[in-house]
Amino acid sequence: MKRRTIVQTSLAASLVAGMVALGLGKDDPPSFSKDVPWRLIAWPFPRDAWPAGQAWRRGSLEVYVRPKIGFCGNCDTGVVTDEEVDRVTDVDLLDERFVPAKEGLAVRIGHLSGRARLYRYTLAGGGTRHAEGVAVSQRCDLVIAVIVGNLLDERERSAAYRHLESSMVQGWISQQLEGR
Repeated sequence: MKRRTIVQTSLAASLVAGMVALGLGKDDPPSFSKDVPWRLIAWPFPRDAWPAGQAWRRGSLEVYVRPKIGFCGNCDTGVVTDEEVDRVTDVDLLDERFVPAKEGLAVRIGHLSGRARLYRYTLAGGGTRHAEGVAVSQRCDLVIAVIVGNLLDERERSAAYRHLESSMVQGWISQQLEGR
């Protein structure tokens, strides 16, 4: 064997070994780890008829939450159908042509109950991504959440819901609904 071939083979083997070692020693992404804090980020959406909400990021997950006071379609039952979730959540702020990825589910966030649904939307540069729209209510007031990330991975989805249940988010929601 020529010296050049031996050097190239050694370098390639070292590179592969290094990549394997990095991959095997890696922890879960930050969105799964309970040790990595959620960071408050600026509300990324343009102004509309509703006040800006709060937005948080951790790893590849983003969670946007805001109240829509007096917007619930049925004050007695709250949000109970997928059509209502489609209509009231802010997934359209990500892409107006969002499409449901599957049927919705009944959810409870803190003391508020409602419905959530997974959607698929198109990124500005092409490609698709998933978002989950959540609509929960208290009497005639809605609280809307949009979760963006790899929501097909149940660990990532669970991390987002744990954040929605956290004292940080629940305290903010209570403050927004105070006296209502």
